[in-house]
Amino acid sequence: MTKTNTGSLAAAAPPAQAMDRRTVLKTMAAGAVATLAAPYIRPASAAPSQLRALMWEVYAVPELVGAFEEKHKVKFSPTFFDGNSEAYNKLRVGGTRDFDLVQADGFWPGLYFREKLIRAIDYAKIPNTKNVYPVFAPDRFKLLTDEASGQHFGVTWCWGSYGVTYNTADMPKDTVASIECLFDKTFAGRLATSARFEENIALTGILVATRMGTKDKPRPDGKPFNPYVLTDEELAEVEKLLIQQKPLLLTRYQDNTTLQQLLESGAIVAAPEFAQTYRVLVQKKNKGEIDANFGHQLIPKEGGLGWVDTWLATTGVQDGPALDLCHSFMNEMLAPEAMKTIAQVAGSSSTVDIRSISTPEDQTLFLMDRTDELANMYMFDQPSSTEKWERVWSRMQAA
Repeated sequence: MTKTNTGSLAAAAPPAQAMDRRTVLKTMAAGAVATLAAPYIRPASAAPSQLRALMWEVYAVPELVGAFEEKHKVKFSPTFFDGNSEAYNKLRVGGTRDFDLVQADGFWPGLYFREKLIRAIDYAKIPNTKNVYPVFAPDRFKLLTDEASGQHFGVTWCWGSYGVTYNTADMPKDTVASIECLFDKTFAGRLATSARFEENIALTGILVATRMGTKDKPRPDGKPFNPYVLTDEELAEVEKLLIQQKPLLLTRYQDNTTLQQLLESGAIVAAPEFAQTYRVLVQKKNKGEIDANFGHQLIPKEGGLGWVDTWLATTGVQDGPALDLCHSFMNEMLAPEAMKTIAQVAGSSSTVDIRSISTPEDQTLFLMDRTDELANMYMFDQPSSTEKWERVWSRMQAA
């Protein structure tokens, strides 16, 4: 396919505070979409009058939603959540009757399917799934396929990692290649991490299991290593290492705006993040607004954390017009031009190959040639014991 450049994603990318994929972006969606006021249940045979979604707000792009509503003569009615746990709880208490579509990432879709919260879908009715990068095709990306039945229950959407953004003048590339960089006393007082306890523990768990030699050995549950399923011995070492890390950290940042300021000012030299702040800093450098150069280590040599956001249809959707509408929505949102718009708004990398309609600069900035690295990432998951993990985090904070 001949590549043509039809505009820059970077030129339209939002500021750091707007690019946090978990941040509520009320200004973006205001006036274009509305939350559902009350449960809506329609007969299975009736033509849908609205499509109800439980989703991250950043993806409710007004121009895409408006075009879909006009084409199908339906109302798109989203309800927004901040995290997978919140969405899971909403579905478990009867939300499958209130929502047609739901978003999730990592291993959460598999959990939803096992608990019969979402249903199987037909990729043949979502032809744009053929445009995904090879790493996201069903034969390689197994998280949306039921192992026993072979049924598919979701489509990939956007992806990213919890990699390390660093000042290239202050931290050598070979140093940032390892998770050890976040525990290196050489950079004491010039490091930061996010305030997300799950990812702090999981990322540290990868390093601990590598040090202990337990990562590649048989696991108690008989499954491959998962940093969200750590043994008590590994958790104990994680706690020790996080306590040792405390004096090395300038702060645990709460949002991308703070992280951008810390990196831009030189107060810190490195921090793990979703690559969204990295993109803002690169754009500012290209515009001559800052002098420093920043890099992003997508995946450390020990292994890193990754996420793939997906669209799923709930079990409240019946065969017929309702399911057809869900298939149509997924297909139209996965169109290359639509995914390019999503990248502009959300600051996330697309699972659909949009290189032919992107500039070389955007291909680099949005990691379009690095999708294969996802295969070496551990997907975001639910901690095997939230209680144990919260105790580890509490004891670390009190130490």
